[in-house]
Amino acid sequence: MTMWTLMATLAGGVGLFLLGMTMMSDGLRLAAGPSLERILRAATRTRWHGLGSGVLVTSLVQSSSAVTVATIGFVNVGLLSLGGALWVLFGANVGTTMTGWIVALVGLKFKVEALAMPLVGLGVALQLSGAGKRRGAVGGALAGFGLLFMGIALLQQAFGGLAAQVELPSGTGMLSVLTQMLVGVLMTVLMQSSSAAMTVVLTAAQGGLLTPEGAAAVAIGANIGTTTTALLATLGATANAKRAAVAHVMFNVVTAVVALALLPWMLAATRAAGAWLNLPPDPATQLALFHTCFNLLGVALMWPVVGKLSAWLNTLFQGREGGAGVPQFIDHTLVRVPALATEALGRELQRLGHLAEDLLRQAAHGASDDDMRRGHAVFLALDAAIQQFVQSLSRETMSAASSEALAHQLRIRWYHQTSAELALAAHAAGGTAETAIFSMGSQTLWATFIQALDGVLDASDPLHHQAPLDPSGALELGQLEQAQDALAAAHSVLKAHWLSEAASGLLSLTALDAHLHRVAALRDAAIHMTKASRWSWLREGPPRSEV
Repeated sequence: MTMWTLMATLAGGVGLFLLGMTMMSDGLRLAAGPSLERILRAATRTRWHGLGSGVLVTSLVQSSSAVTVATIGFVNVGLLSLGGALWVLFGANVGTTMTGWIVALVGLKFKVEALAMPLVGLGVALQLSGAGKRRGAVGGALAGFGLLFMGIALLQQAFGGLAAQVELPSGTGMLSVLTQMLVGVLMTVLMQSSSAAMTVVLTAAQGGLLTPEGAAAVAIGANIGTTTTALLATLGATANAKRAAVAHVMFNVVTAVVALALLPWMLAATRAAGAWLNLPPDPATQLALFHTCFNLLGVALMWPVVGKLSAWLNTLFQGREGGAGVPQFIDHTLVRVPALATEALGRELQRLGHLAEDLLRQAAHGASDDDMRRGHAVFLALDAAIQQFVQSLSRETMSAASSEALAHQLRIRWYHQTSAELALAAHAAGGTAETAIFSMGSQTLWATFIQALDGVLDASDPLHHQAPLDPSGALELGQLEQAQDALAAAHSVLKAHWLSEAASGLLSLTALDAHLHRVAALRDAAIHMTKASRWSWLREGPPRSEV
C-alpha cells in the first residue's frame, strides 16, 4: 500500500470516526432527554454528587461538550451555582475517558466489521421508522456507533501500514516528551475532538508507532488541545460560559504540568494498577488506563482549591454582565441542548420585557426624546441577540416539548415588541406643546390614569415576578386583573372627560385626537405587558380569552 493510499485511509478513518461520534452523541443526548436534566438538577448536593453526575452523564451521552453546555445552561438560569457546576465539569473530564475504553477493549479487540455493519443497518432502520421520536434518536446513536467502529477499522489498517514507513518522535528526554505532547495538541486542534485524537493515539500505540512514554505524552497534549476548542466555543458567549472555559483550561493545563513532571512514576503506577485489575497488558488498554488516571489526578489537584477557584472565577468577565442590551443567559453554545436553550431564552425574555416596561414608563411620564431613543436602542440590541439565538435554535433537532416551548416564548417576545412599539407611538403622540397642556380636571384624571398604568406595570414586570408566588398562579393573576380593570376604568373616565371638553370647545379636535391616541397607545401597551405575564406564568395559556 502506497503512502498516499495509507494517508487517504487514515483521513477516511478519522472522518468516519468523527461522523460516528457526532451521530452517536447527538442520538444519545436526544434519547436521554429529561434524564440528562434530572441528573444534573440533583448534581450539587455535595461535591461527590457533582463529580459523579458529570462522570455518569458524560459516559451515557458520550459528549463532554454536551454536558458542559448543559451545565453552563443550568448556571445561567440559576439552577446551579458556579462552584457546584465546577464538579460536574471536572466529572465530565473523567467521563470522556470512556471513549478510550470503548476503543481499547472493543474496537481494537474484535473484528469490528462484523459488529459495525449490523449496527448501522439497525440504526438507520430505527431512525427512518421513528423520526422525531426517542426510537429514532436511539437509531441515530446505534448507526453512529457502527460508523465509529468502521472508522477504527480503517485507522487500524492505516497504522498497520504506516508502522513500517513512518517514525514518530520517540525518546524520554524533556525535548522529546514536549515534542510528543505538541503532536497531541496539534491533533486535537485540527480535529476539534479530543475523542478522535485519543482514538488515533490508541490505534497508533496498538500498531507500534508510539512507545508507552510517547503515547502518554501525546495523550497529555490531546487534553491540552481540548482547551483551544473550549476557548473558541465561548467567543461571544455568556460570562458563565467563559468562566467554565477558564476552569476547563486550568484543569487540563495544571494537570498536564504535574503529569509531565511525574510521567515515569505515573506510567509505572499505571502498569501496576493494570496488573492489579487484571487488565490486558496491550498498549491501547494501558494508555486508556493512563488517560483515566490523568483526569483523576486533575480532580485530586482541584479538590482542595475549588472554593477559591470558584470565588476567583466569579470576579471575571463582570463587564459582560453590565450592559442591559447584552444577553446574560443565552449564547450559541446552548443551542446544542434545546431544553436548556428554551429555559435560558425564557430568562432573557424576562429582561426584554423589563426593558419594554421601562420604555413604557418613560413614555407615560414624559421622558425626553433622547431618553426614549437610548431606551429603545437598548431594547433593539437585546431583541436582535434573541432573534439570532432563536434562528440558530430553530435549526436544531428538537423534541415536541422544546418546539412547543419555543413557540410559546416567541409569542411572549411578540407581546414585548408590540409594547415597545406602542410606547414609542404614545411618546410621539404626546410630543407637541399643545398636547402637554391639560385643564385642571384633566390633570387630576391624567394622574389617576398614570397611577393605574403604573399599577399594571408593577404587577406584570417580568423581573419582579419571575414565577407566580402562588403555585397555581391564581393570586398574582388576580392582582394583575384587578390592576388591569383599574386601568380600563381610569382610561374610560379620562376619555369621556376629554370628549366632553372637546364638545364644549375647551379642547381642540387636534389636541383631542393626540390625547386619545396617546392614552390608547399607553393602555394597549400595558395590556400586551399583561398578556406576556400570563403566558410567562401559565404554560397552558392565560385564563382570559386572547384577541
